[in-house]
Parts: sequence; C-alpha cells; structure tokens
Amino acid sequence: MFTLQSILRPHILSLTPYSSARDEYTGKVGVFLDANENPIGSTTDTGDYNRYPDPHQLVIKQKLAPIKEVRPEQIFLGNGSDEPIDLLVRATCVPGKDNMLIMPPTYGMYEVSAAVNDVDIIKVPLTPDFQVDVQAVLAAITERTKLIWLCSPNNPSGNLLQDEAIRTILDAANHSLVIVDEAYIDFADTPSWTTQLDTYPNLVVLQTFSKAWGLAALRLGMCFASEELINVLNKIKPPYNISAPTQRLAFDALSHEAAKNEMVTKILAARQKLAENLRSLPSVQGVHPSDANFLLVKFDQAKQVFDHLIDQQVIVRDRSKVKLCDNCLRISVGTDAENERLLDVLRRMSSSPVPANLPLGSGEEATRPEFVSNV
Repeated sequence: MFTLQSILRPHILSLTPYSSARDEYTGKVGVFLDANENPIGSTTDTGDYNRYPDPHQLVIKQKLAPIKEVRPEQIFLGNGSDEPIDLLVRATCVPGKDNMLIMPPTYGMYEVSAAVNDVDIIKVPLTPDFQVDVQAVLAAITERTKLIWLCSPNNPSGNLLQDEAIRTILDAANHSLVIVDEAYIDFADTPSWTTQLDTYPNLVVLQTFSKAWGLAALRLGMCFASEELINVLNKIKPPYNISAPTQRLAFDALSHEAAKNEMVTKILAARQKLAENLRSLPSVQGVHPSDANFLLVKFDQAKQVFDHLIDQQVIVRDRSKVKLCDNCLRISVGTDAENERLLDVLRRMSSSPVPANLPLGSGEEATRPEFVSNV
C-alpha cells in the first residue's frame, strides 16, 4: 500500500519550514511593521507593490477549486509547472541514489530537473504510436523509483495517453508518485485525472495557465494532489513564490472561464483546418493526431524546411532529433493569419524546387532560390 511517508526524503519529514511575516499574521487590516517593507509605496506608476503577497494564494485557490472540482487544500500554485516539477524531485529523490522514470519523447523539463538534482533517469520509450509500453514500464520500476512521469496530452506528439495504461501504472506503483502532466488538457475531449485524486493517493496532476488561459507571461502552474502532499510542497517552496501582480491577474482571469472556453473552441477549429491543409502539401509525409494546441508534422527533409521557415521568420520547433520524431517539426496552432503565412511559405517551397543540397542563406527573398522538400 502506498504511503507518502515511505517515499519522502527523511529530512523533509522533520523539516521546519520558513515562517514568513504573512504566515504569522494573516489579517488584512493593521499597522504592518513586521516585514521590513517600504511603508511609503512603490517606484512605479502602475500601482503599489510594496507589500508582500499572500504566500499561499488562498483566494485564488478558493476560486479555482470549484472550476477544477477539487478542494482548495488539494491545490498547489507554482512559478510555472516547472516549480512543482522541481519540488517533487527535491521532496522525494535522494541525490545519487533514487531515480525517476520518463517515457520519451516527452517534456524535457523532467530530465533537466533530475539532472540539476543529481537524480538518475530511467527511460522507457513510448511505442511508435506514442502510447505507453506498460509492461516495459512496470519491468523498469525499481525500489528506488520515486517518480513516474506521464505527459498526457503528450509533448511533442500531441496525443492523449490511454487511460487504462495510466490506471495500470497507478495501481502497480506502490512506492512511487505517478505524475500526469496535463498542460494541454483543455484542448482534449476527456475528463482530467483530477477526478481520480481521492481514488489514488499516489496521483499528482499538473496543469497550467499558460496554454488555454492565455497567461504564459504570468508563469503560473497548477499542481493537484492529496492534501498531505500539498502540505509538503508548501513546506519546501520559497515563501513568496507567486508575485502579487500574478495573483491579481490570475484571480481576474478565473472570472472569464467562458472566454477561455471560446478561445479553445477557435483553436480547435483552427487546428483541424491547419492539419487538413498541411496534409495536402507534397512535402508533408504525415500529420500526427493531436489532442493539444499543436501538431507534430513529418516532412521529407524537416531540418531544411525548418531552416527555411526560420529564414522567412516563421518560427516552429525542430523535433527531428527527438526519439520517434525523425523528420518532425512541432507547429503551434496560430491565428488564421499566422497559419496562412506558414502554409503560404510551405506552398511556395513546393512550387519552386531547388537541389536538396543547396544551402539556404540570408538575403532578399527575390534573389534567394526556394527549397522544395520532396526532391
């Protein structure tokens, strides 16, 4: 049976957290002489930011909880999803001894966080159709495996991982946390795994305000887990990890869920249209099915296509060196005008063939030969 105490680093259990001024007095009214703040104001014309923010973002959690159908005590808010990713590693993995399991191709920050914290990585690749190789995962788990990372919808492939595979791993991982990263869940037609938090004490779900909510600049991530684990994350996080401006803007955004849903609907329609247009191009070998706000597209010669797009100031991600993504570019769904600009450049490439080994350089478009990717 899973118990959180069995996987936490021993010193975390006995750690005394930093007690901030706003932890010791949570009232909103008074003469505040406890935090060494500037009492006069701020050197900005946009507002006063001289007081420290709520270290636990309570009003946001109370507003977010009914939207996500969880309890406020099951929510941790971080500086992007990267903060809870790092905190989960630091809370559970003894450097140089413990390990965590990832399933490439997947989001790169899991491995970066492991490297920063001197934690070994076990890699079990997804199957060629970007699904979990369940038996291989179960065989790879050791007694030192503290974290198992599942990205669904997956980045960079865009597809949802099969529910049954995730459930099987949750059932089997009695000594590991199983983290389901749902950064792109708003674009998928499926319930969130947050609905299973009370069923699986070893389940952690990550989401973000960066994608569907359109708040990438705020750097605000959501982590949902048992109250016991949320208490641990609150104990080890920096005291004031979410700034006051971010908290105010996020609180306001939660009043506009309908606007978020409307944007999602438009992005999904644009995704379908973009995928259909890309499939019609001779340079495109295939467009992978997507449950996210991007497409993984396989080209005849992805690197040359990528370089030419960059030359035309159309910026996509080259994933061609990532496992299972040979000759693939990851393309975010843009506005109608942005998508049409991408397609226009790709169409002109196909209509103006040049030798495949001709280097692409800078210069005026009128004097630069175009590249066709299906030579």
